[in-house]
Amino acid sequence: MAFMAPSAPTFDISPEKEARQSSFLCRQLLITPPEVSPQDVDLNGKTAIVTGANGGLGLECCRHLLGLNITRLILAVRDESKGIAARESLAAAKRNPDATIEVWKLDLSAYDSITSFVEHTQTLNRLDIIVLNAGVFKSKFELNPSTHHEEDIQVNYLSTVLLTILLLPVIKAKNTPESPGRILLVSSETAAWAKFKEKNEKPLLAAFDKPETFDMAERYYTSKLLVQFFLSQLANYIPPSVAVIAACNPGLCYGSTLHRETWGTIPGHIFSGFKRAIGRPLDIGARILTDGAVNHGKEIHGQYLGDCKLKPMAPLIYKPEGAKLGELLWQETMAELSFAGAENIVQDLSN
Repeated sequence: MAFMAPSAPTFDISPEKEARQSSFLCRQLLITPPEVSPQDVDLNGKTAIVTGANGGLGLECCRHLLGLNITRLILAVRDESKGIAARESLAAAKRNPDATIEVWKLDLSAYDSITSFVEHTQTLNRLDIIVLNAGVFKSKFELNPSTHHEEDIQVNYLSTVLLTILLLPVIKAKNTPESPGRILLVSSETAAWAKFKEKNEKPLLAAFDKPETFDMAERYYTSKLLVQFFLSQLANYIPPSVAVIAACNPGLCYGSTLHRETWGTIPGHIFSGFKRAIGRPLDIGARILTDGAVNHGKEIHGQYLGDCKLKPMAPLIYKPEGAKLGELLWQETMAELSFAGAENIVQDLSN
């Protein structure tokens, strides 16, 4: 199947206007997303996985899910000792006193860790919600020691794609077509700001592995844009009866450790001040993750949520040029992940 630019639903704003930094500032300063009320949503009996759950938005999202009566919550973390500390801090948030909070190892920089994690999920009695929140923001060029891809692209894009695809058969098996599970990809405003200067390179993925092209902010932006391309393409294959898959943008939040590699530097001090001036508290940003995980219906499949509403993705996604780039990126990504049979999994689930 060839990649097609997604047909945009009716938004309250155009992709170009949504992408303006002035619009971003207005949203940050003037909009407070609503909290999901336990009177409206009851997750009793359900199981959720949150990646990057030991701190930041992931931890706050876990706190919200526990407040909605979730029965089983799995913290997927790279550092298990930090995961255990997070589990202890979450105990007071339990609405259901019998809820279990588990810590599972997941290192997105290692394919073996991803496949082992997915094998572990197959033992679950059910799996209703998956929030893929983990990500990195590298301050300097660094190649993954196993794959030799640049780490932002490896973790934020390639490993996230692999984890998503491998989890699809699991979440399908634990749910019904009438009541499918939910996979939420945590996105960013910055996807729309990416210059994507590598877009004319062939092969495309290899272009990110050259140190001379690395810029820390631009690389992070682009990694988030690539995930939007992936989501748009995946929705061409996977029907919402398998799983409802969507992206959401929590906005700029202060208090997270995403930019920790810049701490102590002049750019880091400047950005920290900017985040504190216009950023949202983590618990407010996590409302958007929670809303995306538990609200809405099949209409959000393959779409992007901002401030708890359907919003357009980056303008490039909807353009003819974006359709060509998306097709190239999909082909290269499936080739990269062929060791795990990613394309076969997608094809099987599309039938």
